[in-house]
Amino acid sequence: MAAVKICGLKTLADVALVNQYLPEYIGFVFANTKRFVTDTQALTLKQALDPRIRAVGVFVDEPMEHIINLYHSGIIDIAQLHGGESETYLEALKQQTNITIIKAAKVQSAEQVYQQISQQADYMLYDTYKKGELGGTGTRFPLEILEETLTKLTDQNQTVKPYFIAGGLDAENVEAVIGKMNCYGVDVSTGVETGGGKDGKKIEEFIQAVRNCKGKAPSNR
Repeated sequence: MAAVKICGLKTLADVALVNQYLPEYIGFVFANTKRFVTDTQALTLKQALDPRIRAVGVFVDEPMEHIINLYHSGIIDIAQLHGGESETYLEALKQQTNITIIKAAKVQSAEQVYQQISQQADYMLYDTYKKGELGGTGTRFPLEILEETLTKLTDQNQTVKPYFIAGGLDAENVEAVIGKMNCYGVDVSTGVETGGGKDGKKIEEFIQAVRNCKGKAPSNR
């Protein structure tokens, strides 16, 4: 089955919910969005987080020293990068921390996605493009675009990195997405919220829908 990442945790109530349902990953957003958390807030949340869940820090063109400090402080386990971070940046970050890196790509066209694929990242994350938005748009992208990109990689004998799919996922559509794509994981935020806050029933239904899918179990634990 695919791994689940619940992104955009902001409160101890959010942490209590994920501790109950145990997704493989959660996300703390350090970029300037409505789900932003400070280092102090993230530390408090991480201390309350079930140790079986890995914490992902979400960044956009962040000074490397900040990510390094968060990692060495035990606040994050993984870095998810949404900006224009270069391959040199990713290589230097890994050399200084050995941190797992997820590189995000916004899906507009097959060629554009192909150009965004990182060789230094451990995982890719494919998300819906919306001008001026980091993510959490609640809208989907055409899976056919990503399929075309991955086919091109295969045809050129290039490695298809394990990847997450994000953008407009919820309990109603996630099984179909996983069934169509051989993704490592799925990333959700808006799809498990009500009124801008995390909803326990939606989290439970989303995770159950993913668990109902057949396939290889995630290997992060």
